[in-house]
Amino acid sequence: MDFLTLFGVYVVTVLTCIVLVCKYAGQEQTALGRNYTRVINTFSPYAPSWLRSLFNRAVHRLFHERNNLFIYLHLLLEGAVYTEYSYEVFGYSREMDTTLTNLYIPYGLLALHLCLFYLCCSRDPGTVTKAKHATQVKVYPYDGELFHPGENCPTCNLVKPARSKHCRVCNRCVQRFDHHCVWVNNCVGAQNTRYFLLYLLSVCAMAGDIAILTLDLLLNVVVRTGLMHAHYVDADGQQQPTGFAFVVQHLFLTFPRIVFMLGFLIFVFFLLAGYFLFHLVLAVGNHTSNEWYKARGRGCQHCHPYSGHRCRPSFNPLRGFYNRGVLKNLREIFVPLKPLRKKKHK
Repeated sequence: MDFLTLFGVYVVTVLTCIVLVCKYAGQEQTALGRNYTRVINTFSPYAPSWLRSLFNRAVHRLFHERNNLFIYLHLLLEGAVYTEYSYEVFGYSREMDTTLTNLYIPYGLLALHLCLFYLCCSRDPGTVTKAKHATQVKVYPYDGELFHPGENCPTCNLVKPARSKHCRVCNRCVQRFDHHCVWVNNCVGAQNTRYFLLYLLSVCAMAGDIAILTLDLLLNVVVRTGLMHAHYVDADGQQQPTGFAFVVQHLFLTFPRIVFMLGFLIFVFFLLAGYFLFHLVLAVGNHTSNEWYKARGRGCQHCHPYSGHRCRPSFNPLRGFYNRGVLKNLREIFVPLKPLRKKKHK
């Protein structure tokens, strides 16, 4: 297997794992979940009972119960990236005359990111409780489409406030529920959506900044060594000009950890940048990802339940029952709404 094939397999594997975990972890009744169930049902009769039981317990604990595994994985990946950055990229970049100010920026972004990460993990997302239920139910009106008055949560035994949802992972109803994020081991709701958006932005900033510094280092190496204008001897003993594939392979053999880190950072940046923009567009229109998902699954009013026809109308993120304008919508994210109290007349 040549270098480019190996590197391509690495890139595809990393990207696939990140996409699958970010997209499907904590969701219910997804296409991936249904296919996963079919595969398990097909092969489970041929597996020992103890192995099936162990596997099912592991999957349930990993994705359907609160646990800190993904937090540890999150910190491990960040630690690996910053170790490599500090151990190799920082020193080589200094030799290439990169300013100390630029090299210290990633550490400042890391400090900010860890603060936001802690807030995402520790802050209550807006749990609906019996003590606060009377006021929480008044925060948002029912739209009569996605949320209806009088709907009861059988687990919490409370009338569900508009825009709330019961999280089966955390086992609680959350006000203005967006989704459950395994990477912070917490729900994203009314009280911590602002921290989650800033957290995503901080990860993108870190990945982007380190990727730019690393790419600048590698480009300086190529320019100063004249690799693009060099020649090499092929298997037939003929001199051939170096091309892009040769330069990438040479850099990988010379700086293997740096090149792998750069590939990882580039994909993380584009993946999380797209995820951040998705949530930002929802925030601008005062939507949640839970409402987006439910709205996309609704058929048109002419669809019959048994007709086999299912419409998937286009979702307009800039329109909706709860949309109050861009500025007010964003203010609602950073200053969550509270129920209005009636003034007492003397």
